[in-house]
Amino acid sequence: MRKKMYVVLAVCVLVCGCDTLRFAPKEEQKQNAWLHWRTTELAAQKAKTEQVSAELQGATGLASQQSRAFVADYGMPKELPTAETAEQILNGCGATIAQTAYQQSIERPDVWQMADGAIDMGIALAGLLGGAYGVRITQFLKQARDKSKALKEIIEGNELFKQTNPASVQAFKDAQKEQSTQTRKIVTEVKAT
Repeated sequence: MRKKMYVVLAVCVLVCGCDTLRFAPKEEQKQNAWLHWRTTELAAQKAKTEQVSAELQGATGLASQQSRAFVADYGMPKELPTAETAEQILNGCGATIAQTAYQQSIERPDVWQMADGAIDMGIALAGLLGGAYGVRITQFLKQARDKSKALKEIIEGNELFKQTNPASVQAFKDAQKEQSTQTRKIVTEVKAT
């Protein structure tokens, strides 16, 4: 059963790519989700007591309901920030938590580490398979890891060369004009990480 689970995970990563992978939510992200829910809940209550338009009451009520999904997705924080009133949220640590949560949310796993992990998992699975096929798959995956590392080193070296030798950048680009579309795509993706 475990083998099948690992194979399914590996296939999902290969098919979907690594762009959708994220770190698990941190405490500040959980606190921010909870504060967001609490803020929208207070806004919805305020909209009702101030007798604003039905449209604004509906929008704030819906926002409060929607933000509950964020808390459910991220999970409850271990420590709830003080948020009994709007003043406590606005004058407290709400803005700091929101900024920290934003910075944490844009973090992504290193694609190179993910690739190495996937290759290591493939090698482990090949070891479980055993026999001649297991040995061949292991050799293939080790070779793929070596090539991946070499590609990373080449691209990083090229980027360093272009930064330290700005006068040679155009000549460097001219020398690369004959690259295939597939190679250009791979290099662009690697440089973006």
